[in-house]
Amino acid sequence: MGGMILPDAEWRHREGLDRLIDVLGDARFVGGSVRDTLLGLPVSDLDVATPLSPQRVIELLKAAGIRVVPTGIDHGTVTVVLESGPVEVTTLRRDVSTDGRRATVAFTDDWREDAARRDFTMNALYADPATGAIFDYFGGLADLEARHVRFIGDPLQRIAEDHLRILRFFRFLARFGDIADPAGLEACTDRANDLMALSRERIADELLKLLVARDAVHVVALMIERGIFLSVLPEITSADRFAHLAARESEAGVTPSAIRRLASLIPADPALAELIAARLKLSNVQRKRLAAAVIAPEGEPRPLAYRAGVETALDQLLLSDRPLADALEIRDWQPPRFPLGGGAIVSRGVKAGPEVARLMKEVERSWIEEGFPGDERVSALADQAVAQALRSVSN
Repeated sequence: MGGMILPDAEWRHREGLDRLIDVLGDARFVGGSVRDTLLGLPVSDLDVATPLSPQRVIELLKAAGIRVVPTGIDHGTVTVVLESGPVEVTTLRRDVSTDGRRATVAFTDDWREDAARRDFTMNALYADPATGAIFDYFGGLADLEARHVRFIGDPLQRIAEDHLRILRFFRFLARFGDIADPAGLEACTDRANDLMALSRERIADELLKLLVARDAVHVVALMIERGIFLSVLPEITSADRFAHLAARESEAGVTPSAIRRLASLIPADPALAELIAARLKLSNVQRKRLAAAVIAPEGEPRPLAYRAGVETALDQLLLSDRPLADALEIRDWQPPRFPLGGGAIVSRGVKAGPEVARLMKEVERSWIEEGFPGDERVSALADQAVAQALRSVSN
């Protein structure tokens, strides 16, 4: 990464960005955008740091007619709304006190103090917007090059400030790392019980991101070996099914899903899946998907996808030992709609009532068994079912 200059990237030409930097005067890009650009990865979130106070930032931007929202003003963060999307602008900070969940901060004009309160060396890189010059106070460039995930300062102290950093350590390891800093790994192992103090939403958010990261299988196995999940997800005891699933997802060309991957780590019990989803405060959609995914797939792929939905069928098939061809058969399939309405049964001479619903079900069942044939065949199936029903009534 010689030259210490930020490579050019698409996000640096975002509409309105140059003007924002001009108005602030003293500002640098920081964190993920710098790290990911150096790694040649796409950048989604853009953070800018400045020694100016939040009030001053708001004054300057308002005077320049740039829209600004005080999203996290107590922590020194405002969101600037550009035509090309939001940019977070945060005043340089130093921690005054922390309780493991949230920090009380004081503002500073010292860039190094701001860097010192960030979590990992690879996240504490700053870049000058004009020249692209990179400022690295804690050896983050060397660590990034070695893909070495390392806390800034004393790992135990950093974890005491925010317990979520335990999960972040493993997520960054799964996303970028080849080497887990030994001191960091020991600290995370020693303090794993601290995760109990965190809100379940924060845990779920971090865990779901981790599960779809590049090297998730290997890292989750390491976390299990180190007892990281014991206090919050004791149900996770092996990464074998996860490894099986990840290989099948990749072979089938299916985008990894965090919920499907979580399903591979928990026992195949829908009631337990519901409890785990509730514990993690997952959304209703996620909860339903997790509980359905752990059920073993039954029947042929298309009938299964028709009844359960393609997403659920794909989850179940990929998590199973069934041939991969079964999953491929429905991966891009759109289940047809049953082309028969109740009126079609009534018009064939059956009185409206429960008998109509029963016959509809019977015709639908035959239609599914025959592989979803077209309208003509459905008509014939309806004729048959109704004729048989009317025969049995007249006998």
